[in-house]
Amino acid sequence: MTLADISSLFSAYFNTTPEVTSHAPGRVNLIGEHTDYNQGFVFPVAINFGTEIATAKRDDDIVKVVAVDYDNECASFSLDNIEHQPQPGWLNYVKGVCQVVKAKYPQLGGANLVVTGNVPQGAGLSSSASFEVAIISALTQLYELNIEGIEAALLGQQAENEFVGCSCGIMDQLISALGKHGKAMLLDCRDLSQRFIDLPEDFAIMIINSNVKRGLVDSEYNLRRQQCEAAARKLGVASLRDADTELLEAAKNSLSENEYKRARHIISENARTTAMFDALAKGDMAQVSQLMAESHISMRDDFEITVPPIDFLVEIIQQEIGKTGGVRMTGGGFGGCVVALLPKNLLLGVTKQVEDKYYARTGLKQKVYICTTNQGAFDENT
Repeated sequence: MTLADISSLFSAYFNTTPEVTSHAPGRVNLIGEHTDYNQGFVFPVAINFGTEIATAKRDDDIVKVVAVDYDNECASFSLDNIEHQPQPGWLNYVKGVCQVVKAKYPQLGGANLVVTGNVPQGAGLSSSASFEVAIISALTQLYELNIEGIEAALLGQQAENEFVGCSCGIMDQLISALGKHGKAMLLDCRDLSQRFIDLPEDFAIMIINSNVKRGLVDSEYNLRRQQCEAAARKLGVASLRDADTELLEAAKNSLSENEYKRARHIISENARTTAMFDALAKGDMAQVSQLMAESHISMRDDFEITVPPIDFLVEIIQQEIGKTGGVRMTGGGFGGCVVALLPKNLLLGVTKQVEDKYYARTGLKQKVYICTTNQGAFDENT
């Protein structure tokens, strides 16, 4: 849906034209999984799936929201009395954002909003972060708040951590806010510094949704975070960002088996993520292929967040592309999506192989997305 389309919907629902429209993209992470909350490195790309919002001020403190993707469900709340409620679940993201923004910018007032999006939910492509950043962008414009990209990302993360109840890292919100067209972002999650690298023009980003559904809040995501924090404490470091293989092996006997394996994944994944940036800078796609393959194996064996249908998808695609491109699971795990960075001339062959083999083995029907890169909601060139 275009911003013009959502403006028309807003006019139909509220009998007036919107004052502001906003868009925030979803993302796919090429490498660097579960490293963000360990203050490590991640390597995401903003994609052409996202959230669109149209909004206008109200003359009271009520926030009224129409969710197009939930059968035009309408819900409202007062900025003076924001409470978490089980239903509707989508409204808690709006409430959480409004609460954290209002606390810092008390001039925030009421608003009517129409929201829609096309990021597949529960697939690991950051539908929630896209939603949060789009809301913050809309409110920033509507009330002329002095919010820039990094602050917007931090506010979105705070809303999800403290109000929604999911211990997400900063990557999803930051790439949604500051992504750049044609580029991947190497993000240092400790100091939030970013470096961008061009993706090869003759390559495509293919995302395959396994349709193994999972929800981050209800999954073992939070358990993995706790295990990483426990490992860091036993290693005597502030976070696993500060650990290396030598330290880990020296302290192996003091860690539980799971703590050791989780830490080994994080330490090795950080190294792979920075190496991926360097490999792309040199145009070394064989190295990219190897790094993404090693990342998937580490997620499967050490972090234990893949599932058999995901592993099979990776196997199918890896056999087809060889060392010309890379493939791995992406996202929080326990289902969701596989991402492949591959030459455009292999897209049809890979798609056919997946269609021929995946359903026959798993009984699941995949969904394939060929993505282009996108601008972030707060990128200065947007």
